[in-house]
Amino acid sequence: MKCMVVIEKGEAGYGAHVPDLPGCVAAGKTREEVLELIKGAIEFHIEGLVEAGEPVPPPSSASEIIEVNAA
Repeated sequence: MKCMVVIEKGEAGYGAHVPDLPGCVAAGKTREEVLELIKGAIEFHIEGLVEAGEPVPPPSSASEIIEVNAA
């Protein structure tokens, strides 16, 4: 399963969330750390859904990088 992860750089480190899995988040000091943590968070989140008998939402988010002219 592939999930889109949004990574944001903040003043104290990095944050990540998964749009297709509301509430699935992670924070770390480095980009590498937050990527490792969000992978574990995704697996844990999906395991929780399955154990609770809830459906696992299929991945539906997509992303694009758009270049704009800004002054």
